[in-house]
Amino acid sequence: MTRRAGILLAIAVVVLLAAAPLYVASFTITLLNYIGIYALVALGVVLLTGFGGLTSFGQAAFVGIAAYATAWLTTVEGASPWLGLVFALALTVLVAALLGAVTLRLGGHFLPLGTIAWGLSIFFLFGNLDALGRHNGISGVPPIFIGSISLEPTTAIYYLIWGVLAVATFVIANLLESREGRAIRSLRGGVVMVESLGISVFRIRLITFMIAALLAGLSGWLYAHMSRYVSPAPFDLRMGIQYLFMAILGGSGHILGAVVGAALITLLQNALQDVLPHFSRNGEQLEVIVFAIIYVLALQFARGGVMPFALRFLPNRAWSTITSAAPLPRRTMPASGTPLLTVERLFKRFGGLEAVNQVGFAVNAGEIVGLIGPNGAGKSTVFNLITGALPSDDGKIIFLGQDITRAGQRRIAEAGIARTFQHVKLRPGLSLIDNVLLGTYLRTRSGFISGALRLDRAEETRARSEAQRQLKRVGIDANPHDLAGNLPLGRQRILEVARALAADPALIILDEPAAGLSRPEKAALAELMRGLRQEGVTVLLVEHDVEFVMGLVDRIVVMDFGAKLVEGTPAAVRADPRVQEAYLGSVA
Repeated sequence: MTRRAGILLAIAVVVLLAAAPLYVASFTITLLNYIGIYALVALGVVLLTGFGGLTSFGQAAFVGIAAYATAWLTTVEGASPWLGLVFALALTVLVAALLGAVTLRLGGHFLPLGTIAWGLSIFFLFGNLDALGRHNGISGVPPIFIGSISLEPTTAIYYLIWGVLAVATFVIANLLESREGRAIRSLRGGVVMVESLGISVFRIRLITFMIAALLAGLSGWLYAHMSRYVSPAPFDLRMGIQYLFMAILGGSGHILGAVVGAALITLLQNALQDVLPHFSRNGEQLEVIVFAIIYVLALQFARGGVMPFALRFLPNRAWSTITSAAPLPRRTMPASGTPLLTVERLFKRFGGLEAVNQVGFAVNAGEIVGLIGPNGAGKSTVFNLITGALPSDDGKIIFLGQDITRAGQRRIAEAGIARTFQHVKLRPGLSLIDNVLLGTYLRTRSGFISGALRLDRAEETRARSEAQRQLKRVGIDANPHDLAGNLPLGRQRILEVARALAADPALIILDEPAAGLSRPEKAALAELMRGLRQEGVTVLLVEHDVEFVMGLVDRIVVMDFGAKLVEGTPAAVRADPRVQEAYLGSVA
């Protein structure tokens, strides 16, 4: 299919949806209304789970909170549905903030279990409060009015539901292409790398959780005023599971997967309700069994959902050309030769193993310093202690005159230290340029609202220009929109270097950057580091290729069994008998 055909197909779908009330039956419009309402919740699940890597079974509870909030305010207090919207969304986001603050610090399977716990609690709360009508619910919810126009008819509220869904989809799509959106997408795959870029993982998780709850709240408000009756049944744990499955079936890694998944589940459910009674009087229980089978089959054979399959037949995305722009703000580098990093008596124990034992050394601005030693000597552990990925048991780390021993990864990144990792930590599902753009996070300021409303375009252009410059700097700028996971390992290490450089660090810490590189690539990397030194950037690196290190660095620190063995110039280290015996052997 050509690009033009793809655009025409999209326009045709929009026109067909807009004209649907003119050519389909009222019952079909009702189904479309439910699809739109469910898709709003599924959109939040896509954002939360598909992009943010957070699994929640409790989104139905947020739908219920908003539905009950607007139903109570408009029936008991006689308020306008629009005031009910404000109240419903405010209450939903408040509850989400409180629940998120408690549960989002949980890891592994504890987070989904936590969402099940509070999802069940809220469901039972609806059915046991007299003010909410207990299990009888609240009836007589007024319809929505726009001026004097009532949206009580099915066809009238149809346009509101799908209009809200279209705006929400557009806003979330904008958000995911912004600075904070990249932070959301970086959450999948561990938090150490994310924190090392200066990104607050808990903050991003909490705001993402609240946005997903906000979308569920919009769905609840629309549901209450469309059905004009609320009871606990539509907000139980089973619906929470169903919303999650809508996102998975449609494609949790794609925005439109929410709509596709909601449509498939709603239409399938309607078909089963027509067919299953012919086979059993207990059609409802049989429906649960059928859906359980579908869930298992989908998870087994189509984990990516429908969207990845459909996109194979659509034209490839036309990427915009990355244009040059005004540079991002740069930090003032310390004068060459001034003390930059001082490590004093650093100590770290893992059980009975002293991984780092009283290690100390200093790095001056403008130097390239190598940290070498046999496998298991403690080199990467030292790097993790310096960058805050691990807490030290004793000792002190001073950077630019500040004690950063207990500062944590984000504060250390803000201070001007960037790093790569011994085991590559990229986001393989993101493009090369998006991975490098993560490095510019601390150099940019656009927030969630400006990203969602596309008010960040000027800054985004500058950030993309900077990312492209760093890709060119390390020699992998030919295809910036290729997926990082498609690169060979050596190139992935170079991509990590580009991401670190995008942070504009005063000190860049490189953990085995030459591993997996060819000889010409190693020569290019060495030339890059020399260029960094001329620009005032200081380099501290661990590397097992001794010849590479000897021909590059100003000084070498040698470690063995967690302790510093010797420190000096490459020539002095090469000639030291202790180093020859412990590490260099015949190289000396």
